[in-house]
This record gives sequence, C-alpha cells and structure tokens, in this order.
Amino acid sequence: MAVKAPATNRWLQLVAGVVCMVAAANIQYSWTLFVPEIVSAHGWTRASVQVAFTVFVVVQTWLTPIEGYFIDKYGPRVMVLVGGFFTGLSWVMNSYAGSLTALYVAAAVGGIGVGCVYATCVNAALKWFPDRRGLAVGLTAAGYGSGTVLTILPIAAMIKSSGYQDTFFTFGLVQGAVIMLAAGFLRAPGKSEVTFSSTVAQSRRDYTLGEALRTPVFYVMLTMFVLTVSGGLMAVAQLGVIAEDLGVKHIDVNLYFFTMAALPFALMLDRILNGFSRPFFGWISDHIGREKTMFFAFAMEGIGIVALGTFGTNPWAFVILSGVVFLAWGEVYSLFSATAADTFGSKHIGKIYGMLYTAKGFAALLVPMANLLMEATGSWSTVLYTVAAMDLTAAFGALFVLRPMLARHHRLNAEAAAATAARQVTA
Repeated sequence: MAVKAPATNRWLQLVAGVVCMVAAANIQYSWTLFVPEIVSAHGWTRASVQVAFTVFVVVQTWLTPIEGYFIDKYGPRVMVLVGGFFTGLSWVMNSYAGSLTALYVAAAVGGIGVGCVYATCVNAALKWFPDRRGLAVGLTAAGYGSGTVLTILPIAAMIKSSGYQDTFFTFGLVQGAVIMLAAGFLRAPGKSEVTFSSTVAQSRRDYTLGEALRTPVFYVMLTMFVLTVSGGLMAVAQLGVIAEDLGVKHIDVNLYFFTMAALPFALMLDRILNGFSRPFFGWISDHIGREKTMFFAFAMEGIGIVALGTFGTNPWAFVILSGVVFLAWGEVYSLFSATAADTFGSKHIGKIYGMLYTAKGFAALLVPMANLLMEATGSWSTVLYTVAAMDLTAAFGALFVLRPMLARHHRLNAEAAAATAARQVTA
C-alpha cells in the first residue's frame, strides 16, 4: 500500500517549485507594461508588437509535450536548470532587440524557458500530491499567476526611470538566477512516497499518451480549456491597452489612505486574485469535485467579462471587474491539470498534460485577432462578449458533458480492474 511522503520532504519540493514559478512569471504577466514603451520607441504597430506575446505563448505551450518527455527521462532538476537559463536569456535579448524579428526570437527563447519551468513544476506537484492534487497544483500555478505582485511596481518604476531596455536586462538576470538556484532542490518522488485521494475519483491505471489521445474525454477537456483560457489570456496581454482605450488608464482611484492610477491598481489586484484563485478553487475541487468547481468558476468569469465590457469605462468598475475576471480565470491551470492526472494517472502526466496544455497556445492565436477585431469595430464590447459566451459554454459543458463522461471513464476502469483481479484469483 502506498504511504504518504514525509511532510517536510514533499512540502520542500512544493516550495521550490513555487519559487521557480514566481521567478518565471514576469515574462507573461509583466509584458503589458512594456508594450506601450516598445511601440513608442520604435514606432511599430501595437498589433505587431503583440505578436511577440503570441509567439511566447505558442512556443511555451506547444513544446510542453516534448518537455514532458524530457522530464520523465532526465528529471525535474535538469529541466528547470535549462528553463531558468533560457528564461533569463529571453529578457536580456529583449533589451537589445532593435527589430521585430529580434523581438520574436527573444519571445520564442522565453517560451522555451518558461515552458520547461512551468511543465516541470506542475508535473512535480501532480506526482507528489495525488491526495491533495487540486491544492498542490493550485499553489504551484499561483506562483506563476501572482508571481509579479512584488515586481509590478519595481518594473514600472524602473521603466519610467531607466527605460524599458535596462529593465529587461536587469530583471532578466535576476529571474534566471533565482530559477537556477531553486532547481537544485527538485527531485521526483519514489513509488512509496505518494498516496491517492479518498474523496475524488482517480484512475489507478497509468495511461500512456497514445492511450489518452484515443479517449473522447481528452478532447472534451481540450476544447473546454481553449474556451476558458482565451478570455483571461486576452486580458493579460491587452489589459493596459483596454484601459487606455476605455479612458481609465491614468485616472486615479482614491482609497482614502492612498491613491493609485486605475491600471497599476488593477494589475496588482489582478495578480493577487489570479494567484489566489488557483489554490482556492483547487482546494474546493478536492472536496466537491472538479466538474462542479469548473461550472461555478467558468460562469463567474463569463459574467465578469460581460460586466467589464458594459461598465469598464468607470475606473472603479474597471479595477473591480478585471479582478473578478482574473479570480475566475486563474483556476483553469489547477483544475485541468488535476483533472487530467485524476483521469489518466500520474506516471505519464508530463506528456499527457503537456498535450492538453497546448490549448493555451491555440488560445494565444486569438490575442492579435482580438486587437484587430477591436480596431475594426471601434469597441472592446464585441471581443469581450464573444469570449464571455465561450466561458459560459464551457461552464455548462463541465456539468452536462464532462461530468457524465468522467463518471463512465472511471466506471469502466474500475470494472476492468475488477475483471483482471478476478482472473488472477482463479488462475
């Protein structure tokens, strides 16, 4: 019978993974601060600069299945060391980029680096904590989702005082070094160091990638992942642009004890809520089930996006509603990864979730399209209402499509296991 890992051992693994994720987060979540400065310095169009964001996300996500293979072969320590080097190198390259091509190449390098870090740390959390899978992967993903809380203001201040090039260079060196140092603590769990959940249905069979790809439930999860990740990803890349177009970017929000412009205030709040949502909804899913949690979270995101499109010209509403959107969006990275491991086992989860995670790459293709649609219609409302409809579709799909499919999946697995046991007894 599997036994629990010593708490100090596996929690140390979790802490090291969170540190790595925090250091890797700036490439995605601080990008919006650099876009106006890059456009102003070089005269490039906003849409062309945002292509770099798409390149980063596509490379980060679409290489994840390959990275999953190397995680299983070489272990977490080597992968995170490589990831830390490329993560730091990306921003150093950005500091020297004098052409769009150079910007895109740097984005691709960053995608490789962050992909290695993200895939490895999530993989480790899923393997070390099957009994608390939602919470553990939620905490790990929270490091990535809210890792920029402490750096948003320093980065903004340094961009203002020293320029965006020096900011890229300095923070690139720091974040790369932190990841590489934390990598030294990582290792994979042994078979006797894990235990399963007693409240969430979890497969005792370890599916290979090929077997997982032959199940209908994989493609339902992939479709839902694309639908839900699109809205939040668009907001991450475009929030500064949306604030500017809605006319609230530089309007102060007065909290009586301090005053801050709407955009940086929203960015800070969004990072906090984005990070909080991942362990919070993951913890809830450990107790009430993944599909029910998905329904509540995805519906909240859809309603929040509709409200943002309707009331976002008010600075207070912009801050609060963008926070609601990020609160309801961040959990996709804990819920889908935990559901994948519950469904297909943890032995090959690096490759399987890596393939599922490519949904983020497909969604990233919609980021420049959203900008073009906004410019064509003159309003963000069309874009926001479209992604809200996608979120609500996924919310109802979680209850009425995914839930019965997973119930059947686990039932068939249990019947197959019982039949195998019966044959062994009679043999």
